[in-house]
Amino acid sequence: MNHPAPVKQTATYQDVLDAPPHMVAELIRGALHLQPRPASRHARASSVVASKIGGRFDYDDDGPGGWWILVEPELHLGDDVLVPDIAGWRRERMPAFPDVAGFTLAPDWVCEVLSPGTRRTDLTAKRDIYAERGVAWLWFVDPDARTLEVFELTGGAWTLRGAFGGDETIGAAPFEAAPFALSVLWPPAAP
Repeated sequence: MNHPAPVKQTATYQDVLDAPPHMVAELIRGALHLQPRPASRHARASSVVASKIGGRFDYDDDGPGGWWILVEPELHLGDDVLVPDIAGWRRERMPAFPDVAGFTLAPDWVCEVLSPGTRRTDLTAKRDIYAERGVAWLWFVDPDARTLEVFELTGGAWTLRGAFGGDETIGAAPFEAAPFALSVLWPPAAP
C-alpha cells in the first residue's frame, strides 16, 4: 500500500525540484506533498483512461479531436503546483501546445485516480483548487470501488453529473463521443 511522505509546510518550488525521482511532488496550499509513483492498478486505470480519451479526442483516431490530453502534467496554478493523473485542454483555449515544464493555464478537464495515499488530498484540497482555478470537469476513478464519478463545475461548485460502476459501458462528459467499457480499467487480480 502506498502512503504519502510527511508534509513539509511553507515549501517552495525548489522543494519540488529537489524531490527524489521516485516520488511525485506537489505544492498544495504552501505544503510539500510527496507520494510514491502510482501502484500497478492505479497506473493501469490512468493509462487506459488516457488512451481511450486521447485516441478519440487528442490523436483524432476516428473521433472529434479538439483536445490536448496529457498524463501527469505539472500544473502551476498560482502558488499551487499540482500533478493530476490526467488532464485535458480544449484546443480552442490552448491552440498552440506550449514547450513548458509547468502549465499555467488551468485544464478544462482533470482525472484523478484515487489511491489510499492520495485519496484524501484528491477529494479535498486538490478538488478545491481545481474549482478555484475554473477547471470545468473533474473525474474521480476509484480502482478499489471500481467506480467513476463525473463532476461539472457549475457556479463555482462541483455538481455530480454521473456515477458509474462495475463493468458498464459509459460515455462520460465531456467525452460522450468516446464510450468505453469500465471493465478495461479493472484488470483481473493476479492469482
